Amino acid sequence: MQYFKIWPNVAGGLGNHTVLDSSVHPPIVTKLHYEVEGWFGDVIVTTFPCFLVTEEVQRALQKMDFSGATFAEAEVTVSEECQEDQPGLKLPPFVWLKVNGKAGRDDFGIAIPFRLVISRRILDLLETLGIPFAVVETYQE
Repeated sequence: MQYFKIWPNVAGGLGNHTVLDSSVHPPIVTKLHYEVEGWFGDVIVTTFPCFLVTEEVQRALQKMDFSGATFAEAEVTVSEECQEDQPGLKLPPFVWLKVNGKAGRDDFGIAIPFRLVISRRILDLLETLGIPFAVVETYQE
């Protein structure tokens, strides 16, 4: 199977309600609050050290026998600046994609230095659903 490094669009950052342990690297997040600062359609977004996908992606993944990630709830809000810059923005529902797989082995994995690695079939799915601002490169172990 072919694998790819993907840099999802950074559509926002950690919000005030995020709970994390910053005494380790990468920080361990136990409650995710993602504050959107600008969204332009990508179905996967990030802010270090977390990834979120739309519920549409979650449903599609659950129909596949994928490996290397689980889902959790996330609080997603829109910043005041985003409301001013993109009035009327309708965000799709997002969920937290918690990556726990091995890069180059599972469908989702993390490579050093904290790079998301996905399989060809996950890339195909994401491209079909929309990742116009993600950067994708071939992954070599």
